[in-house]
Amino acid sequence: LRGGGRSPGALNPSRLQESRERLSVCSKLCYAVGGAPYQITGCALGFFLQIYLLDVAQVDAFYASIILFAGRVWDAITDPMVGFFISKTSWTRFGRLMPWIMFSTPFAVISYFLIWFVPDISTGQVMWYLVFYCAFQTLVTCFHVPYSALTMFISREQSERDSATAYRMTVEVLGTVLGTAIQGQIVGKVDTPCVGSPFFFGLTNSSVAMEELNMTHDTGSLTDTRNAYMIAAGVIGGLYILCALILLLGVRERREASELQSDEPVSFFQGLKLVMNHGPYIKLIAGFLFTSLAFMLLEGNFALFCTYTLGFRNEFQNILLAIMLSATLTIPFWQWFLTRFGKKTAVYVGISSAIPFLIAVVVLDSNLIVTYVVAVAAGISVAAAFLLPWSMLPDVIDDFKLQHPSSHGHEAIFFSFYVFFTKFTAGVSLGISTLSLDFAGYQTRGCSQPGQVNFTLKMLVSAVPVGLILLSLLLFKLYPIDEEKRSKNKKALQDLREESNSSSESDNTELASIV
Repeated sequence: LRGGGRSPGALNPSRLQESRERLSVCSKLCYAVGGAPYQITGCALGFFLQIYLLDVAQVDAFYASIILFAGRVWDAITDPMVGFFISKTSWTRFGRLMPWIMFSTPFAVISYFLIWFVPDISTGQVMWYLVFYCAFQTLVTCFHVPYSALTMFISREQSERDSATAYRMTVEVLGTVLGTAIQGQIVGKVDTPCVGSPFFFGLTNSSVAMEELNMTHDTGSLTDTRNAYMIAAGVIGGLYILCALILLLGVRERREASELQSDEPVSFFQGLKLVMNHGPYIKLIAGFLFTSLAFMLLEGNFALFCTYTLGFRNEFQNILLAIMLSATLTIPFWQWFLTRFGKKTAVYVGISSAIPFLIAVVVLDSNLIVTYVVAVAAGISVAAAFLLPWSMLPDVIDDFKLQHPSSHGHEAIFFSFYVFFTKFTAGVSLGISTLSLDFAGYQTRGCSQPGQVNFTLKMLVSAVPVGLILLSLLLFKLYPIDEEKRSKNKKALQDLREESNSSSESDNTELASIV
């Protein structure tokens, strides 16, 4: 065009920039698939590790509680550690985050498989599980923390990140379905033997009684159960590698324009101080802290609850599968709901919807049909709990960037410390819940459990999670970023980026004129 005129159909710079930031469906799918390994392995461990340690590896309940507690706490500690090292990592031709995902994957798969192997050793079994459980948690953190931070580097458009997050949550919940289905259906094909209560034999020392019973019991079917767990671990390990390859080959890590000016690594501790003083972040993680704690208690104890309290020994894996399938199918609904009514409204409706069903499952008499109805309804709430934290964290980071426009590279700190707090409390809760079962008189491989154990399980899957959910809903009232605030932040960030781009272009023009 002559005379500096503009065609009526020409895109203005902001629209052109926005169009460049749009992600293809293929890119979103490849990004989403990267979230599956963490959920597949996490779901298998969350639902089955406790019952595996107690009834298959036959670890004493006290030592099982130590393994679960120490493993989860170590897992929590590694999140900020990995976040620190990522913040010190320089950009490479593969990006800053992708190398962590690439090199941690093979070692994570090996350590995961060894968790589900019963070593033929008389002493040191507890140390075996503790070492490989902690090793796997470290390596999967080296995968998941950079993957979570990758959300901020696939696009600068808020709507595109929200859309990619919805894809990711759908695949992640599908990953929990796969984890539950693979582990549950393979293990469920084998009939794990149980033994009668030692009280029927008039023995006062239950641990001695159980040892005598186990010595005389045919261990053939228990060996089959152990083999089934290892087969499931091998299948899940293969899926882990496949998903990691799809992520590495299908997603490009983008660099913020403002970061191109310097390769200097950001100061972790200075960034940590800024992050921890950011009010919206603290209020958000406080609310989701109690929400995740509630669902972790439910996840960790539900297999035992179905097996012993409800009496569905041969159905519990199918009930777990119903929960996860329901969650997978309702993720798109919650994405529509939060777009239509706002994220805070989605939090109140989605998470509170679990309460009546958690109460019903312990108040009503044991009935398989009622249990399946409760499972489907609980899955709807699980979907909301999956989607909303990861959809709301980028909003907090955008708000932080507006308040600290000169501070860059702290995305990994936001994500790693959110995961740290949730994992730490989950570790404490699982350790305490397993220990409480020991105090209540849990009988390893028992066909039934004492009344105190059944009462404890009811508290762990109903009363305590309901109380935690109610507390989290009160905390969410303090969260300040509503839809109006989010829209203002989006516009302000867009103006800031346009100003940065125009400044960069004027600098380049001035340099060219000098040359």
